[in-house]
Amino acid sequence: MRTQIALDNTAAAELAGSGDRILRTLTEHIDCDVFLRGNLLTLEGEPEAVSAAEAVVRELSGLIEQGHELVPATIEAVTHALDEHEDPGAILEDVIWRSRALKVAPKTVQQKRYVDSIRNNTITFGIGPAGTGKTFLAVALAAAALHRREASRIILTRPAVEAGERLGFLPGDLMAKVDPYLRPLFDALHDMLEAEKFTQHLERGVIEVAPLAFMRGRTLNDSFIILDEAQNTTPEQMKMFLTRLGFGSKVVVTGDVTQVDLPRDQTSGLSAVAEILDGVDDIGFVRFGEEDVVRHKLVRRIVAAYNEHSQRMAPELRTAKRA
Repeated sequence: MRTQIALDNTAAAELAGSGDRILRTLTEHIDCDVFLRGNLLTLEGEPEAVSAAEAVVRELSGLIEQGHELVPATIEAVTHALDEHEDPGAILEDVIWRSRALKVAPKTVQQKRYVDSIRNNTITFGIGPAGTGKTFLAVALAAAALHRREASRIILTRPAVEAGERLGFLPGDLMAKVDPYLRPLFDALHDMLEAEKFTQHLERGVIEVAPLAFMRGRTLNDSFIILDEAQNTTPEQMKMFLTRLGFGSKVVVTGDVTQVDLPRDQTSGLSAVAEILDGVDDIGFVRFGEEDVVRHKLVRRIVAAYNEHSQRMAPELRTAKRA
């Protein structure tokens, strides 16, 4: 089957992109041949594949008309949304934070569900592999809440597993001690805010960065709280953290249950909490898969390869445990 689509000048230029990179990305995500000559785009292949590709191209053209700049991630978002029978525009137009040249919006259906869950629930758990945007989107929503004065401060925390929570052995003051463990959260928030404002917020305590051990005994009111790398909490630590919740606060817990750094005989608090709290009102669980990875495409392949390896090894691991 062969279908030709006449594009306007803007759409044709955007689809070609710099060095045809957008067109190459489009080719990777559809199951038919694509040719662009001038303003005429041709699709050739099996009828079903051509029809699906035509839907993607028309969605992309519509986004261009609305002022969206096409990047490779846009192609992924559109194709994934159409596969899930969702409206791509509703996902890509949900800009949750804008600062300078940075615009943060969901790029997959599951990311959109994650963002909506954080908005609609007091506590949200984002569980899934690296590169799915769990932490970055949570930090963007935290910055937006602070900007709109929906929260009076942002609290970023993470279990310092490598140091066994014994931060006193590290040199320097508290910030120097926690820096190796909290740097990813730090960097994400730094991307959202101007350097001067970021520094001011830190000095005034509007932004607080602390290891999980420092949460004990506190009640956190009017705060946007993010617990990252939650797979490295114990069940006791997870309960301690969740019961810090105060009035007017929102909590986001992120982690990947396949990357637990705890001792082998220690249960992950993130794995346990999914069984304990699933179904509780005002608590949302969003689970990401390898299809939601929005980093370099090689990251997605790495995640898929590890998942396949885990499935192959599962019977052997069970046998080893029984022995």
